[in-house]
Amino acid sequence: MIQQKLNQLYNECIKELQSINIDMQDEKIVGKIEIKISKRANKRYGCCKQENPDPNYKTIQKRRNIHYERFQNHYIEISSWVMQLNDNIIKNTIIHELIHCIPYCNNHKAEFKKYAKYINQNLGYQITTRGNKKQDYQASNLEYEEEENYKYKIKCTKCEQVIYRKRFNSNLIKKYRCGKCGGKLQLIEKK
Repeated sequence: MIQQKLNQLYNECIKELQSINIDMQDEKIVGKIEIKISKRANKRYGCCKQENPDPNYKTIQKRRNIHYERFQNHYIEISSWVMQLNDNIIKNTIIHELIHCIPYCNNHKAEFKKYAKYINQNLGYQITTRGNKKQDYQASNLEYEEEENYKYKIKCTKCEQVIYRKRFNSNLIKKYRCGKCGGKLQLIEKK
């Protein structure tokens, strides 16, 4: 039942993308795409796992790391909890993962952002690199319960966004910034 709904919304997304000249069914460019429900993931919205890298899209980065920019097979998983949200939020998640199937978009860097901006402008989506679970629950008229199994509570000093973590690494507040506004992070509670 949930998989049928996911397949229906996926097909709607494919058609919408085709209407703005992004053909996700062209396997020569994008590769094969399969989509399913992830029953295990409870934090992330979804993910795009990729297999069979295309050797023509091989790059060597710093420290001799080999990186591929195009893959033959993509396996998109959408978390089961996302399926209870509004259809437009589910479709937003599906399209986010579909962008990762496009060559040079398997991360959240410039090319991904270029496609996200183009889709947002032409189709009215709000694709970002990160979702806001609390906001999406409220938009779907569902009750959002704060994380209770956390050990650490971290807060942005600029926008005051709260982040909950089960594990803590001091590098989190030393090296990283808020994903929302770029502000410094501060540990405010330890259970």
